[in-house]
Amino acid sequence: MRTARILASLVALAAAGACTSFLEVSVETPIQPKLDITPFSRVLVAGFVAGGTEDVDANLETVRMLRNQLKSKSSVKVIDADVLPLMEEAAKRPVATPDGSAVPAAELPKVIKEERDLQLFEPLFANTEYWRKVGEEFQWPLIVTGTVMFTPYATIGYVQKDQEVFDAVGRRSVVPVRTYMERKGFILKPKFVFIDSRTGAVIYSVTFREEILYNAEQSTPALSSYFELMDRLLPAFLSTLSSQSIKGTRVLLR
Repeated sequence: MRTARILASLVALAAAGACTSFLEVSVETPIQPKLDITPFSRVLVAGFVAGGTEDVDANLETVRMLRNQLKSKSSVKVIDADVLPLMEEAAKRPVATPDGSAVPAAELPKVIKEERDLQLFEPLFANTEYWRKVGEEFQWPLIVTGTVMFTPYATIGYVQKDQEVFDAVGRRSVVPVRTYMERKGFILKPKFVFIDSRTGAVIYSVTFREEILYNAEQSTPALSSYFELMDRLLPAFLSTLSSQSIKGTRVLLR
């Protein structure tokens, strides 16, 4: 009898297992924006103080990309206007360095090669008078500006790669192998500054950093790398201004 009961239990479990199925469903998780932009019906991506490699105009490319993304993925109206000459505007006023010393405006770098060059332009974003004039010209929009560094980058060190191997009888397997190699690529570091043009004051700022590396013998155009890196951080930028959703899947048991 005991054996019969055990066999009956096993049959019941097997039948229950046979009736179980899995259903994969798509889900979206909403992310609330970091800024309340309801007071603004328009946004002006004004321009950026940019530097790094001369192979890419990071100022113009960033303006184009952000405007296109906001037009397609945000409800706010995007203003089409010429990019503001921010470096020229900064050169009209004396500049204070982080250590408190003064730098004549005429001595501001014409070409920005390092991050410390960008620091000399930071007072521009605190110039409320200038940004209020911009706001008046464009009917008081939310202003997006900031700095962008897009620089070449190289490193040498050990990299773990998967390598395909075959044993004596031809069976295939993949094993991790550490290889000492040189890699080259780019670093993209934008700082987005959001300004209320009605007051000229900064209301929010955020900095991102993305990098990409390739094998040294691989030739990848700088502009292609720039677009790839921007694609990575665009969702985070957009979530600052508008509600976004993260798409994923869940498995349901039935």
